[in-house]
Amino acid sequence: MEAKARSLNKKAVAIALTITSIVLVLMMIFGVIMLLNQGNVVKISPQLFYQVMTIHGTGMVGIAALGGSAIMWYFLTKYIHLNPKIYFTNLFLSLIGVVMVLVAIFVFKFSDGWTFLYPLPSASAKIYGSTGALLFLFGLLILGVGYLIMYFYIAVRFVKEYGSLGKSLGWDYIFRGKKGYGPPAAVVASTMVIIANSVGIIAGATALVESIINILNPHITFDPMLAKHLTYAFGHIFANCTIYMAVIAVYEILSEYTGRPWKSNKAFLIAWNCSTLFTLMIYTHHLLMDFAVPQWMLIIGQIFSYANGLPVMVVTAYGALMIVFRSAVKWDFASSMMFLAMFGWVAGAVPAIIDATIVVNHVMHNTKWVPGHFHTYMGMGVVAMIFGFMYYFNKSEGTQKQNGFDKLAIATYFLFFTGLAGSFLYAGKISVPRRWAEHLPEWTSSDQAGVICGIFVIAAAIIFTTRYIIGLRNIGRQPQQKKSYKTAS
Repeated sequence: MEAKARSLNKKAVAIALTITSIVLVLMMIFGVIMLLNQGNVVKISPQLFYQVMTIHGTGMVGIAALGGSAIMWYFLTKYIHLNPKIYFTNLFLSLIGVVMVLVAIFVFKFSDGWTFLYPLPSASAKIYGSTGALLFLFGLLILGVGYLIMYFYIAVRFVKEYGSLGKSLGWDYIFRGKKGYGPPAAVVASTMVIIANSVGIIAGATALVESIINILNPHITFDPMLAKHLTYAFGHIFANCTIYMAVIAVYEILSEYTGRPWKSNKAFLIAWNCSTLFTLMIYTHHLLMDFAVPQWMLIIGQIFSYANGLPVMVVTAYGALMIVFRSAVKWDFASSMMFLAMFGWVAGAVPAIIDATIVVNHVMHNTKWVPGHFHTYMGMGVVAMIFGFMYYFNKSEGTQKQNGFDKLAIATYFLFFTGLAGSFLYAGKISVPRRWAEHLPEWTSSDQAGVICGIFVIAAAIIFTTRYIIGLRNIGRQPQQKKSYKTAS
């Protein structure tokens, strides 16, 4: 029975990674299409542009979350028993949600952006009909339900294994003086994700239900500012938790490759506990331009946006350096991607912290500076971790070996993604607005540079995806025996 569960869990992860890799390439293509239009290289209608923008923003974060959840689920099976039916349920509901969103956007022309800010869906419903808006809103709602089922199930398993979520966050070691090391890093990170993302998804679900009710009965209205808070709390927390799920691969893979367990010492546990709290608070830096938001809330958004960049990121980046330092680490596709992804994460956080400064935010937040920082930590951080894990999965569960195309693809991906992110940040510097379909002639050079870089990034991603899918044929053939560094709780 246990062997069957392990086999099904691996199959679920393999399917999730296949879907993730294909959709990532598709979302990248959509991104380049937008840049081609903004750079006046090709022209599409404004309506189609905003449809593409909606699916690019929604799809990229959503599919990164699916890849991150595959990483989290795979490594948690080393420490606790997990029922594969739960992950398949999340995967099934996610696919239903994605199909509903795609139909809403490309069949019924819903194009309000991932933010679905109330009352925009209602306004969209009046123009194009309520079907598209309702499909989009219900699609996201179903997707969120899938993640809540998975998170609540894992939470129950943690409580059974460790006694409480507080203990799986290391409270015994932080507050009660328990000696030694806390639960495995994968468990600590997963606990943080469960707490933070469950709150975020529930906040987003509340905003979604408000919009659905308003569309079905326009006489029932809600406070737009409250709806905006709920929406951005959801969006910011959900996007952040994609990297907190994916970073588990850094802990597990680098420790395996170096032969050094990633120990959950007191500093590590405090960092993750701080991040659990801070991640719930800092969404307000998206509202710094809203004069109606209480000043104390904006100050919290700025201060804790600064603070949140330090605990987990610094501890993880420093830990990655220390665990590799003077080790006999073998640099292959997986270890290289994990190490380079730490650079992407740190590099992406710097412009984000700058933007969280109120006086800077008032000038820069509605420019392409924001997608610049987001693409840096998402593309060179989260997505790089997912691609690296894909190789690791095929190598660990099968017989895949690195070749020259892999090395070329890694170099191409990071070199040109740096150029892509740089083109966004430069555009922000010269005050190019984000979310505009049309750009003035003096802005198009940065768009065109982004197009060139984006094409090479897509080429590298296609190599990663093709290699992964081909490698699936070897899954189950001569799997390598990996050493587990399970620490006592």
